[in-house]
Amino acid sequence: MASARLAVDIGGTFTDLAIEHAGQRTTIKVLTTPSAPEQGVMEGVRAILFASGLSAADIAILVHGTTLATNSIIERKGARTALVTTEGFRDVLAMGNESRYDQYDLNIVLPEPLVPRHLRLTVPERLDNEGRILRPLDEDAVRALVPVLQREEVESIAVGLLHGFVNSVHERRVHDILSHALPNIPISLSSEVSPEMREWERFSTTAANAYVQPMMARYLRRLESDLAALGITAPIFLMLSGGGLTTIDTACRFPIRLVESGPAGGAIFSAHIARQCGIDNVLSFDMGGTTAKICLIDDYRPQTSRTFEVARVGRFRKGSGLPLRIPVIEMVEIGAGGGSIAHVDSLGRIGVGPESAGADPGPACYGRGGAYPAVTDANLTLGRYDPSRFAGGTMQLDETAARNALAAKVGGALGLDASMAALAVVEMVDENMANAARVHAIESGKTYEGRTLIAFGGGGPVHACRVAEKIGILRILVPSGAGVGSAIGFLRAPVGYEVVRSLYQRFSRFDVGAVNDLLAEMETEAMGVVAQGSFGAPTTQTRIAYMRYVGQGHEIPVPLPSRPLVQDDVAAIRAAYDREYTRFYDRPVPGSDVEIMSYAVVVTTVTEEEDALPLPGDDELFVPEAIAVRTQAVRDSVTGEVSPWNIYDRATLAPGARLPGPAIIAEDETSTLIGIGWTASINGLGYIELVRETA
Repeated sequence: MASARLAVDIGGTFTDLAIEHAGQRTTIKVLTTPSAPEQGVMEGVRAILFASGLSAADIAILVHGTTLATNSIIERKGARTALVTTEGFRDVLAMGNESRYDQYDLNIVLPEPLVPRHLRLTVPERLDNEGRILRPLDEDAVRALVPVLQREEVESIAVGLLHGFVNSVHERRVHDILSHALPNIPISLSSEVSPEMREWERFSTTAANAYVQPMMARYLRRLESDLAALGITAPIFLMLSGGGLTTIDTACRFPIRLVESGPAGGAIFSAHIARQCGIDNVLSFDMGGTTAKICLIDDYRPQTSRTFEVARVGRFRKGSGLPLRIPVIEMVEIGAGGGSIAHVDSLGRIGVGPESAGADPGPACYGRGGAYPAVTDANLTLGRYDPSRFAGGTMQLDETAARNALAAKVGGALGLDASMAALAVVEMVDENMANAARVHAIESGKTYEGRTLIAFGGGGPVHACRVAEKIGILRILVPSGAGVGSAIGFLRAPVGYEVVRSLYQRFSRFDVGAVNDLLAEMETEAMGVVAQGSFGAPTTQTRIAYMRYVGQGHEIPVPLPSRPLVQDDVAAIRAAYDREYTRFYDRPVPGSDVEIMSYAVVVTTVTEEEDALPLPGDDELFVPEAIAVRTQAVRDSVTGEVSPWNIYDRATLAPGARLPGPAIIAEDETSTLIGIGWTASINGLGYIELVRETA
């Protein structure tokens, strides 16, 4: 009987795979194939089946996450998309909310809408804010759009009408007319993609969904077909940005919910490790080939949000990207990965990223034609990598090519040799990641005092010590399988789905019946999606109301009972809101009424929450001496000095082993650097724990 679980995570540089079967785990990394991502996936699937000794028939479930949707938006490589909206609201996408992420920049650059103005088309119709029809839809005007859409060779259509989130009747009629005339063009409705108030965010999310839908649907269906041809007929689930899993059919309809699917898997992986080790507050640090992701996790749960920005034009600047109104695990993501390209600007400053060499051609050391130095080139030149063991020994790194690229593109402009240029590049990328972490903590109203950094991804354990030093963290944990952490996280995620709806209410005249009817409809919709992949597993439900004091601009989430409401609940919910508001802003606002703007119902399958595992004490462990396999000349990024560092093979280190820095622990998918002033030990789970000495 099939019982193996397979996870696949497509990144910008590597595709990571993990398979678990009979208590054993096998992991592997292969290069991503950007022009046809499914080819890299299939190569990896064949390789991991061979490495694990399993067959296609042994796979019981396949979980997949990818950054393809995000990359498509960032690189502007999506479908030719049109937006159909209410007459008079053609420019909502361009106007936004008229805010500026930098008030004093006279030459400010704002993100360009995904839909150009000549493809933003309008039709006469109008609903009021309660969904009543003020002006019937002009169906002839909708039909008149067909030749325009055909002439412009539109590949996807977004429909966003004013107040369509309250009453979808006009949006659904536009869909019916256009789908009848243009049956091969996918249509995204704002009332389905993002049924919430604030037309800019709603239209932007719907346009983004339409923009990536043709590409994502084609890719997912090709992958499904290729896997079936290999003999894998197990159900395929996609990782959602909010941390749950969904079916391939739902993913094809709403691919915008996949924009952060890979990073979400990493956050779940960190939360799982934190629970195993009984660590309440951690910082998840996932550094891959293209980006670095940083996420705060408290009480074993990642921070979540319902708003997200993609393709920011201002680094770390809120408001400089395209807004998406979707459930996401909240994190900061920057272009600082192993493939991030280093350069010297016109002022003689070293910059790293956000441009990435990706997988093709990749960093110069890959030997695939890359001429520009990347972070991987710098790490190799500093002596941090074994060129014969990179990516599990599947590729031999070219040290000479790395040094030549650094000398030509960075060192030459600054009068530095290749080794010092590499040191400067690594220090710059470490500072970029540390700065992103500082900003994220400030925006979240939290600090790093007492936190443990969980490092994973191909580059996370390499850079963890230096980043931790910069932000004041004294403890680091590197779990087993760290090089493919996001893929392992996919295997820990529940099947889940979130439905959001708007229904305006005030506590002074709260309609319990209307709210219960809405929540029941939402529960039915969410349960229907989850049932497609739960296979009868028990489910749990969370209900949330988003509310604010009357006249305020932003809402606070407040939990609701997971049952029909009764009148006595109203006062309790209002009191809960006052407590939450006080937690955020120190004190409530007496005498002010509260308005509820929208509701969310989240249904997920129940996953077993492991208690912290008891770890054996030092006196319970028989600890053989840790023996270095060799030494290697490494330039330290703090002192700049070159010295011989001991190199250890992680597979030979037993629980209880202690290793003083400086040293490197090598494994197939990554390397863990033990910096000067740090001591590493192997805990009872086989995880590497690094502790910094304090004066």
